[in-house]
Amino acid sequence: MTETSLAIHCRLLYDGTGAPPRRDVTIRVTGTRITAIEPRSPEVRAERVLDAEAVTPGLINAHVHLESSGEPNTASVFILKTKIQLTLAAAENARKALFAGVTTVRDLGGAESNAIELRDAIARGEHPGPTILAAGRALCMTGGHGYFIGRETDGPWDARKAVREQRRAGADCIKLIATGGVLTKGAVPGIEQLTEEEMRAAIVEANTHQMRVAAHAIGTAGIKNALRAGVNSIEHGHLLDDEAIQLFLDRKVALVPTLAAVQCIFEHAADGTQPDFVVRKATELHAAAMTNIGKAYRAGVTIAGGSDAGTPYNGHDAYAYEVELMHTALGMSPNAALHAATQTAGELLGVDAGVIAAGRPADLLLLTGDLETDTRALRAPAAVVKHGALVGG
Repeated sequence: MTETSLAIHCRLLYDGTGAPPRRDVTIRVTGTRITAIEPRSPEVRAERVLDAEAVTPGLINAHVHLESSGEPNTASVFILKTKIQLTLAAAENARKALFAGVTTVRDLGGAESNAIELRDAIARGEHPGPTILAAGRALCMTGGHGYFIGRETDGPWDARKAVREQRRAGADCIKLIATGGVLTKGAVPGIEQLTEEEMRAAIVEANTHQMRVAAHAIGTAGIKNALRAGVNSIEHGHLLDDEAIQLFLDRKVALVPTLAAVQCIFEHAADGTQPDFVVRKATELHAAAMTNIGKAYRAGVTIAGGSDAGTPYNGHDAYAYEVELMHTALGMSPNAALHAATQTAGELLGVDAGVIAAGRPADLLLLTGDLETDTRALRAPAAVVKHGALVGG
């Protein structure tokens, strides 16, 4: 079978590494991979030739929940929807994410095996969507945050068994619930849930099987418990303190701040559509989250892009907003925010994606504007290329 060829002329190339953009180049693609990046030439020949103001790597969203679609009451989704409805929602959300420029996602917990099955269907070419890494069910304490879609876990040996169950189900990675959260009634974000001992046991088991581990952690003590236990990433991290920052640095752990999750709840607090407890907790966290995560970034903590897509008003097709918030709320340059949502997120997930270079997979976004002058250019890409194929065309 002959491989197809594609050439993309662009005025600006942001390669995902955080380096300054290259100007007036042509990206050559054969099959699924980039074969060359060379000075722009009108003489280039390919089966398809495209032009763009700017090109970036396909975005990598390191924290999503494909079964939920931004409904105001997330918990009710899993109570009221049938298994088939959740499956259909996950498939549609994957399609939306891809068409919005997200070419890789990590699903960090759902009620069913939808993300795992959908991952395989997309890989077989049976459904449009990003490359998926899936965690299966999140491990939480009995009655803990997300218990209605989680695997309730008590004690170190049960934690190890829970990891083995997710692996048997086909999970790529593991999600631990170290503290309470915003979307579960009665779960206080600042209070620890799984213990350091339980998390360490789960992490040892996961590492034995070469699985990476993420921890939902909002409260200060729980963040430090998870860091000491050996996680690969902290999700949210809103109430981190100076000691936690030093642990991040010492242990080289990434922070996935999911800024859009709390921001979207806060922006819609007056709508009257969300449960009161959700609005109250998000409002209490909002200012501290932006301040503390900004401090961590300035101290040198690695920030990887992830939006918690699927939480209230936080759509799978709106990941560009997370990149914008990393710029406006944390003080990252637009190029640094893009770097967090491409190369850094890819390295956290352990995938061969997020960088534009010869030999790398051709996951690309074609933009009509310059990211450095307007971060909103990512909101509506002119075209999306995944594995060398033009999405939708």
